[in-house]
Amino acid sequence: MKTKSYPRHPSGFTLVEMAIVLVIVGLLLGGLLMPLQAQIENQRISETQKYLDQIKDALLGYAAAKGRLPCPATAASNGQESFAVGGSAANGLCSNFYNGFLPAVTLGLTPVDSAGFAVDAWNNRIRYAVTISDGSAFTTAGGMHTAGIGALTPDLNVCASATGITGTTCGGAPNTQTSNAPVIIYSLGRNAATGGTGLDEAANPNPNSANNDPVFVSHPPATSAAANGEFDDIVTWISPNTLYNRMISAGTLP
Repeated sequence: MKTKSYPRHPSGFTLVEMAIVLVIVGLLLGGLLMPLQAQIENQRISETQKYLDQIKDALLGYAAAKGRLPCPATAASNGQESFAVGGSAANGLCSNFYNGFLPAVTLGLTPVDSAGFAVDAWNNRIRYAVTISDGSAFTTAGGMHTAGIGALTPDLNVCASATGITGTTCGGAPNTQTSNAPVIIYSLGRNAATGGTGLDEAANPNPNSANNDPVFVSHPPATSAAANGEFDDIVTWISPNTLYNRMISAGTLP
């Protein structure tokens, strides 16, 4: 006897099964995406911190060679240091001491953007502040040598929080990280375009805050839920002793 064979109909996914598969795939991708984004962000932070360290070395080298620190650049100076009207290396009068940009072209640094400004890993321009104390001695050729190390009083302050800032100081310990920095260099971080409105970020001059004084804030990253708002600035500075030691080794001090 012959057995009849019937064609087999191919089995497929039902709509419910497809929906379950899509949900699972979405969960897997979401689980992978978040750690990847965190890794990318951490890499950018690390790259920026390394670049800021290179900038510190470049500034120390410049001071050792020139006997002074460069003035900050302005938005219109294309990465060159900018002097005030009537200012020059001879008198150290800068266009702006506290809210300028790093003079990357003057320092011969790379990478820079199309206008000559040093940029961080988020492609934001790196900021730079220098002390105006002692009659602009720190930005005057031979100014530190003329004043003498014992008489120099750099006055840039770095605070742990904007809360407690009094006038142009951090308000004392434990809020004071330094009160005598000659130079501060910082990145505005990932939120440069949208941040700067929280109390701590507003203390650091940025596009959303016209702050222009010798007081800055530095602390670990914080979210928008923090007491003083979101904070992702990366701030570093050169101590006066590090600066003097490099200049003494080069023979430009005392």
